[in-house]
Amino acid sequence: MQIPLYQIDAFTDAVFGGNPAAVCRLESWIDDRTMQRIAEENNLSETAFFVKVGDKYEIRWFTPEMEIDLAGHPTLATAYAIYHHLNYSGQKIVFQSPSGELIITRRGDLICMDFPTREALPVQENEWITGGLGHRPLELYKSRDYLAIFEKEEDILALQPDWQALRKVDCLGIIVSSPGKRSDFVSRFFAPSAGILEDPVTGSAHSTLIPYWAKRLAKNDLYALQLSRRRGELFCKFLGDRVEIAGRAVTYMVGTITI
Repeated sequence: MQIPLYQIDAFTDAVFGGNPAAVCRLESWIDDRTMQRIAEENNLSETAFFVKVGDKYEIRWFTPEMEIDLAGHPTLATAYAIYHHLNYSGQKIVFQSPSGELIITRRGDLICMDFPTREALPVQENEWITGGLGHRPLELYKSRDYLAIFEKEEDILALQPDWQALRKVDCLGIIVSSPGKRSDFVSRFFAPSAGILEDPVTGSAHSTLIPYWAKRLAKNDLYALQLSRRRGELFCKFLGDRVEIAGRAVTYMVGTITI
C-alpha cells in the first residue's frame, strides 16, 4: 500500500516556522490501528487523514498516541494540500469531521477555517496545573482544555512546565494565555498526555481563546501569536457559536508512505 504524504508548515509563511503537520491522502479509509501507527511514525503533533466523498472530504486527526476530535493546524495543512497540490480550483472546501462540518475558504493567501466555539467556564484552582506550570494563573477556565490566564506576555514566555505533573491533568491539553505586546493576545499549548509536550501552533485551542479574548477586549477581530520556539500567527474572528481561524501555510515535503 502506498499513501501520498504532504508535510505542511501551518500558520506561517516560511518553512521551519509555524506547526508542521503530516497530511495523508487516502482513496478509502484504512483501519484505525494503521493510521495510529503512521501518526506515531511521523512523530509530529498531528497527522491528518482525508478521503474525498462526493463533493466533500472526510477528515480525521491523530497525535502520536491517540485520535482527537478537533485539530486546527492539520486541517489548515490539509486544505492547503488540496488547494495547492491537488489542483482544486474552488474557493470552498467542506470537511466532515468528528466535530461536525468544517467549512474552509480562501481570502488572498489566507486559508480561513470555520470552527465551532468551545467557550470555557470558570473553575477552581487545580493543583496539578499550578504545580505543573510552576506559577498560579490569575484565572482558570475549562472546556475541552484548561485555559490558564496570566498577566503579561513575559509570564507566558517564562513558563517551564513540569511534564509529569501536567500528565495528571484531567483534559487533553492546557492553554496558557495573556495580552500580547504586538498582538491582541498570545498563548502556548501543552498536551503531554496526548504525546505532545508543547504544540508549536494550536488552531483548535483558539476555539476557546477567541471567545474569551473577544469578550474581554470587546472586539470580534483579533490577531494572535503563539509563542512556541517556531512561533505562529493567527487571524481570528468571533462569530458567536462559531469562530474563524485563518492563517498561511507552506509545503516542506511531498513524499509517499510505503507499507
